[in-house]
Order: sequence, then C-alpha cells, then structure tokens
Amino acid sequence: MTMPLTPLAPTAGQTTAIFGSYVLDGSTGQPRVLRDHWVVTEGDRIAAIRPDRPAQADHVIDRPGRFVLPGLMNLHNHCFSEAIARSHAEDGAGKRNDQSIVYTVLLPLSKTGLDILTPDERLAVARLGILQLLLGGATSVMEPFRNGLPEMFTAAEEMGLRFWGAPYLFSASDPKAGAEGVEYHTQTAGGTDSAVDLAAWNALYDQWQGRGEGRIGLAMSPHATDTCDPDLLRAASARARDLGVPITTHVAQSAGEVATIGKRWQGRTPAEYLDWLGVLGPDLLAAHCVYSSDSDLGLMKARDVTVMNCPRVFARTGKTASFARFAAAGLRTMVGTDGYNMDLLAELNAAAIVSKVTQGDPRVAMAPALLASVTEAGRQAVNRPDLGRIAPGAKADLTVVDLSHPHLQPHYDPLRALIGLANRANVDAVMVDGRVLIEAGRLCHGDGAAITAAGAAAIHRIWDQPEARAAFADQG
Repeated sequence: MTMPLTPLAPTAGQTTAIFGSYVLDGSTGQPRVLRDHWVVTEGDRIAAIRPDRPAQADHVIDRPGRFVLPGLMNLHNHCFSEAIARSHAEDGAGKRNDQSIVYTVLLPLSKTGLDILTPDERLAVARLGILQLLLGGATSVMEPFRNGLPEMFTAAEEMGLRFWGAPYLFSASDPKAGAEGVEYHTQTAGGTDSAVDLAAWNALYDQWQGRGEGRIGLAMSPHATDTCDPDLLRAASARARDLGVPITTHVAQSAGEVATIGKRWQGRTPAEYLDWLGVLGPDLLAAHCVYSSDSDLGLMKARDVTVMNCPRVFARTGKTASFARFAAAGLRTMVGTDGYNMDLLAELNAAAIVSKVTQGDPRVAMAPALLASVTEAGRQAVNRPDLGRIAPGAKADLTVVDLSHPHLQPHYDPLRALIGLANRANVDAVMVDGRVLIEAGRLCHGDGAAITAAGAAAIHRIWDQPEARAAFADQG
C-alpha cells in the first residue's frame, strides 16, 4: 500500500499563534467569547490568550472571521461499522423483522469485514474514519469497535488524534436479527465469549495505553446490556476501575433491548440491570438511552452517569433522541456522532432542532449548552481538566471554525451562528497537542484523497460479499 501519510512533526518548543475574530476563553472559569484575540501555544500547551499579535511564533494562522474553540470532544463514534452502512441504512433500508440495524447490518457486516479484510485494508478503513473525524472538527474521540480492529489505534496514533479506543467485549459476540427477535450466537466453546474478549482487551491495553505521547488510551466497552451477561459486566467494570479508565456501553438503544433485559432479569430495565451490577457511576458513558424511562434517567442522574446523545442516527429511523430530555433530567449530556457522517457541528445543530421539535419549545437545547456538551462535559466525563477549554496550561487542542462563509454572514451572535448554521465544511483548522493537523480545511501531513480512495475500496470489498448483498437486498 502506498503510504499516504508523513510522520508527525515534533512539537517540543514549537510555538503557534492563531488569530480569532472570536475566541471562547475559558481562563476565568465561565466561558466567554472574546473579540479579536490571539491564542498562543507552546509545545503541547496553551501559553496565552492575548489581544495583541505575538512578536514571534514558529507558525501563524491569521485569517479573519475565525472562531477559535476548545478542541471538540466526540466521545461516541463508530468509524468502521457506520462506513459499512453508509447510504445503506437510509430510508428504512437494511431493517429485518423491524429489528434495529445494529443487528441486521452493523454488527454482522463488521464481523464479515474483519474476517475478510487484510490488515492493510483494515488500516485503510481506520484512516478514512480518522480523517473524517478530524475534518469534522473533533480533537478527542472515544471509539467503540470490535476487538479485531487494532488498526484503529494505529491510525489514530499516526494521524495525531487524541483517542480512547474502546474494543468491544461480548458474552455473545455474533448477535443477529432472526424471525423471533435477536439471536445471540457465541464464537467460543463453552457458550460465552466473555473471557476471550476480556483477554483481548487486556492485551490491547498493554500494547497501546499511553502511546502517541499520551494521546492514545483505552476505554472499557462491554458492548450493550443485551449482549453482556452479569459476570462480564462486573468483571469489566472492576478491571476498568482498577486501571482508572472510562467505561462506555450502549444502554436502551432499542425497544428489543429493553424487552430482552426485562425478560431475562426479573423485569429490570437496562439502567436498573447495570445498577444492580454496580456498573452505573461517574466513569460510565452511557450511549443513547432513548428507550430509558423517566425513572431510569433519575437513577442515572443519582449515579452521575454521562449520557451520550447521538440524535441523527435515530432521526433517520423516525425516532427522536432529545438532548433536552436528558438535560432536563439533570444528566451530564454529551453529543456524539455515532459515526453518522462524523460531522460534529451538524450533530449539534440536529441536537438543537430535534430537542426543540420534541419538546415544543425553542428555548431548550440552546447554543451555550450544546457547545458545552462537547467541551466542558467531555473533560468531566473522562476526568481530564486539561481538555475542553482554552486557558493557559490546558492542552493545546483547538478547533477553528471559519464564520466568513456566506451562509454564516452576517451574524449577530457567533455562538448561535456556530450551532445553528455551521457544518464540517466550515472547519478551518484542528490542533491536537500543539500540532496543527488540519489547516485551510485540509489534512496537513497526508494525502486525503488517497486515504479516502483506499478506505472506500476496502468497504466495497465487504459490500461484494454474499451476506452484504443479502442484508441490503430489499432496499428500494
């Protein structure tokens, strides 16, 4: 494979100065928008926020109309499985027996992909995903994926992203939609995949934790309440807490999951099941929760759980996933892309629109709260006070958005313009650890077109398989 990347440049001692017509300053505790300021970084840290241009800097980004933001944190995303489903999951396609596409498309075909693709092809898909995340404005990402895809770590490290890889753990690693509901198949003799998957997670932890100058880490990711039994959930959460790493899992993401947990575990809801096992806590990032009851939300609030709200993947199926509902329950709520287009700015806009329509109130899910959901809430969720804010001493992770585009001009309020009108095409620059990875909307250290072509070719290999053709056969 032709190498489409050049090695990352060292940042030790390097200074960068970025001019912002607007800067979201976090140095006084309460974020505030400053006009016409410079953000200066030195090495991997923010050195200063100042009104005057520094006399000297190794690299200067000085373009009018830019909004300099803390690096945006997208802590729920799926590069590989969503690439497989891209344009196959729209308009209700890919569903079988009214089952979630998680079990008709995403999990079975991601398994197929891992079975047939070479390591180079898997790396190509991983690079394509990381490229999209960076171009979408994310500096920090949490990425759950099947544990047969270690190339996600390689791609994140070589492309400079701050990354929590979250290799899945399953008790039944091959769930598929059947005529009577989801069928749970195991791949391991003895009827459970738990021990094998936990051993695989531990091996990846030993190999990758702390790599990339500390940018690369692991999160514990038991896949979901309906694919993980009590022993696995207890063991996984205990191991994560021993190591001090975050925990993430899917919770109440489908009606079928809720029904399955109730049937298996004495009428408990998915949230009650996790609480019974001691999993709910401030280190848990619970994805989706759209079928959670109001009492479930109260329970999660009491345990200080973070909810990951990904509205667009549910909107495409006709289901509203309202950020405002979780926020009104007092829950720390983040917005993630779930891999759907990986456009974090557009996802924030969707979170606003879905919430306002669902609640019938334009004053819910307002711009400051939504921006905080991918900055302040993120640093709280992963206990990283050095992230998610622009302040001297914080990590030099920045997302710069160009507000000079015609659809963003004129604007009276730059923050409302950002949330209400901007999208990934307006991302001008992305910096992680003081290293500029995206500038003028392009990858700085590689050939984006070559990365895209190689990743797309690998996905087409999956689509050529008989099981993929069968999964997509009834598309209109």
